[in-house]
Amino acid sequence: MANHRKEQRPARVSLSQRASPQTEGESLEQPLSDSSISVFFPAYNDAGTIASMVVLADRTLRRLTGDYEIIVVNDGSVDHTAQVLSELEAVYPRLRVVHHLKNMGYGSALRSGLSSASKDLIFYTDGDAQYDVRELEQLLPLMTEDVDVVHGYKISRSDPMHRVMIGKIYCWTVKMAFGINITDVDCDFRLIRRLSYNRVRLYSTSGTICVEMIKTFQDAGLKFAEAPVHHFHRAYGKSQFFNFRRLFKTWRDLSRLWWRLVIKRQAQVVHPADQPAAIAQEEQRREFARAHSAKAANTRGDERDSG
Repeated sequence: MANHRKEQRPARVSLSQRASPQTEGESLEQPLSDSSISVFFPAYNDAGTIASMVVLADRTLRRLTGDYEIIVVNDGSVDHTAQVLSELEAVYPRLRVVHHLKNMGYGSALRSGLSSASKDLIFYTDGDAQYDVRELEQLLPLMTEDVDVVHGYKISRSDPMHRVMIGKIYCWTVKMAFGINITDVDCDFRLIRRLSYNRVRLYSTSGTICVEMIKTFQDAGLKFAEAPVHHFHRAYGKSQFFNFRRLFKTWRDLSRLWWRLVIKRQAQVVHPADQPAAIAQEEQRREFARAHSAKAANTRGDERDSG
């Protein structure tokens, strides 16, 4: 196995360092952040939990920022997830739903959410409510100017013992094989700077996208911070990962990913971390193009009205 260069471990914060959560109904004169935030949830057969995730996300984001959006990627659910989301869209104007016509896999759902996000910061967690979206408030202060990604790591895992053991083996294996230097690669509770995400390209369609994401972020030179988060028992549905067929596919996909990223070292970095100016200029160019297109469309509309 190829040697890995020494990586700086991400900064971590203890529970005692975390800000006290806001109480229900408490309002703030000013939002806690000047940054706009996109929150998205990949969802597959999560009809029993996705509504609470959207409601809590909206309540949390109203305290954190004046500019936010909520996105749910419905990855071909066969229960009534689509109907629940349709009702929510009528109530929450900042909610957008991305529908996959068929189940395309967890990696595809994550990539759809990441590419659909339009705000400065992107936060995601799963739609099964095993994490508390309100703990985004604990990650946000760690997103300082020198940090690109804030990872959560589970304080303890609230799953059956066999899943806990498989999870530990999985995390240890991928950390050793890929040279990953965060505490919990399997914790899907992440806050990402959108400009930083735009430096890389991801291709996985399965759950191995989390390994691909962290490894590629490291290769791009992104800076990490970490914070502990709570993990809860699954209240609805069942895991799509812990069955023999899926485990076999995961190990096969991991082997292929290891060969591509570690052995062949195929680059997935579009802009290295030492080129932030180029990325910012590209973003400004796109914003100018969008504004110019909107202005041109308005001008054409005015001309039609006057005619």
